[in-house]
Order: sequence, then C-alpha cells, then structure tokens
Amino acid sequence: MTVSYTISPLQGKVQHYEWGGFSFLPELLGINNEEKRPFAEYWLGVHPLGSAMVLCADSSIPLIDFIKNDPVKSLSVSVNNHFGDLPYLLKIMDVRKMLSIQVHPTKEVAIEGYEREDKMGVPRNAYNRNYKDRNHKPEVMLAISEFWLLHGFKQHNLLEEVLANTQEFQILLPLFKREGLASLYSFIMEMDQQSVNDLLLPLVKREIRNKRDGLLTRNDPGWWVAKYYHEENPVGDIDRGVFSIYLFNITQLQPGEAIFQGAGVPHAYLEGQNIELMSNSDNVLRGGLTSKHIDVPELLANTRFESITPKILKGTPLKDGETVFYFPVPDFALGYLQLNEAALFEDKASGPEIWMVLEGGVIINNEMVMKKGESFIVFPDQSYTFRTSGKTALCKAFVPADNAYSQSEEN
Repeated sequence: MTVSYTISPLQGKVQHYEWGGFSFLPELLGINNEEKRPFAEYWLGVHPLGSAMVLCADSSIPLIDFIKNDPVKSLSVSVNNHFGDLPYLLKIMDVRKMLSIQVHPTKEVAIEGYEREDKMGVPRNAYNRNYKDRNHKPEVMLAISEFWLLHGFKQHNLLEEVLANTQEFQILLPLFKREGLASLYSFIMEMDQQSVNDLLLPLVKREIRNKRDGLLTRNDPGWWVAKYYHEENPVGDIDRGVFSIYLFNITQLQPGEAIFQGAGVPHAYLEGQNIELMSNSDNVLRGGLTSKHIDVPELLANTRFESITPKILKGTPLKDGETVFYFPVPDFALGYLQLNEAALFEDKASGPEIWMVLEGGVIINNEMVMKKGESFIVFPDQSYTFRTSGKTALCKAFVPADNAYSQSEEN
C-alpha cells in the first residue's frame, strides 16, 4: 500500500440510532433522506464500530490501515509512544429524542470490565455487552445549536428542594437527609418495578397535563418527562430514568459553548446538535431512558455521587478566528475556527488533526477544496493554509501538547 502522509480527504461513518434527527446531518453531508431514516451521529476516527475512510485518487483506505502502515508518520513520535493509535473520536450529533441516563468508566475499570466480559464469553458486539473496548471515555460537547442536557447531580439544597416540593418524592426526603445522595440514588435505581410505577405514574401524568397546558418550560424537569412520553399517558412500566431528570442539573448551552464530562459524571443529552469529541471508546453504562442495554449495578458502581454546578466552557481565543478548548485529559483537544470572507489561516500540525467543515468552504494550500460537510486529516509536521471566499466554520480534533491539557479550563 502506497500512501501519502500529507493532507487527505476523509469519509466518516453515519450511525442511524433511533434517537437521531431526520434532516440536520443529511443536509450537512449532502445525503438524500427521502426514506426518513434517523441520522444520529457522524463518526470520524478509527473505532472498529465505525472507522473513517481515507479517500485516495482511485480508492478508499481505512484510516486505521494508514496508521498501521507507518504509525510514526501518521501519529508523530510522541502520540505513537503515548497512545499507539489515534486516541480520539470526533462526532457530529443530532439529538432529536433524549439519550440514555449514563456514565462512562475510568480506563482501569474499562480494562478490567473488557477482560471480564471476554472471559465470560460475551460477544463484543452483543446487546448486553457493557465494555466494548479497553479505553476510558471522557468526552466534551460543543454546541452548534441551542443544546440541552442533564449533567451531574444538583447541589444539596436544590435536591432537598426537589424532594420536598414534589409530592411523590416527599417520602424519599428522610432517606436523603439521613444517608445522603448515594443511598438515595441507589435506592430509587434498585427499587422494584411495581414501586417505581406506583411512585412515578401519577407524577408523569401530571407533568403531561402541565406541558399540554403550557405551564412548563425546558428548564422544568416535567417538560422533558412529558416529551419522553410524547405527551401521551404511558402504557406499561414507567422508566426509572425519570427520577434522574429531577435530580440532575438541566443545563442549556448556546452555540460555541462547551461542557466536559469525565468518568463517573452521570449525564444524558436531551435535545440539539453538537460537536462531540471523546477518547476512542464506545463504553457506556446505562441506567434508563433507553431501549438499549441497562445495567443499574454497573452504573451505580461507576457513578460519582457528588453535587456539581455545571461548568460551561468558552474556550481560549487564539489567532485569526480560532478558539481552542483544552481538557484535563491528554487524549484530545478541540478547536473551532470561524473565518470571514477572503480570510487566510495558517498553521502547522504537530500531530494528527481531523477537520470537519460545518459551513462554507476552504481552499487548502491553494490546491484542495473542502466544502460544507466534508472532512480531512492533516498528518504530523504538515504546514497548511486555508483561504475562504465566504463565511466559513470548521472544527478540529487534535492531541494537545503535554503542557496544554494540564492547564485546561477544567482545572
């Protein structure tokens, strides 16, 4: 295989999860979606569940094969020595229906869990497999529309207020006051299903009525409960994930704002479009609001039971319209570049950079044109210039220098 480690177009992998939207990603990618399939995520990376392809003159080659052919040229000496592969996965997401209540494991837990499930004979693509790889999955999302999510447990006083002011939850208040957050959350997540139904059904019905009557906004937990049930009284068992909507922080981000979610922070995406960047992993431990595999004991074992105030990140403005976001992990950093008409941007890659054009287009090094919805990789030590003819926006995934992530906004 003869390859060139300079700048190459990429083609990502669309994931058609049922919670995805029908128009945003097809419009971005220039794909006809007359059959109305859900387009949830567009992956750019080397994960075995959806590897990107490098587009050559007369063929396409999996990015992982590019890297295996010459790890140093494709990753750089430092990235290859530290990770041995591309350490991040870049996604563009369109969240139409809320995602599952979930946490991600540490790397140590992921290694142990992966090997344990292998020994148990659980197929790596099995529905009930928790650990699909040996990696941790810290992640960041950067909003490209108004975006809503659940992020971490509310502060103690707010939790007490929710329990005291919600009729169905008042019975739980003594437990919270006596034993704290971990005991409260473990109790409700391990509650037998009939008790969940008895406790939550009246609440769900009331919230549906309130939303129909225009009494709720997206800042209210009940608005999301009603949306989850399509504003129709539920039939069958009530999802215990409803508890989390009341106990977690409901967080709103505006375009250009980001939030980081490390191991053990419980969360769930609710609505909107975003850029998501994470370690190269698909390890998710789920606790509700999903048709996917739920493993409450594993979720509880990996949850950080601490109250937090969501920290919305604005990034660090650099030169020529670029904003960079650093995080407390060495695996990835995120760049967002906004260029005006007739702009010029110049830089040099120290490690592998994956770019995605979100709006407009650029001419790279006066020879390669990349338009909205197209992506490309810049290999290490390659200098590049972008020229534009109109308003343009791009995002970039890259590996930070050793001293950059240690001084991240999250520290």
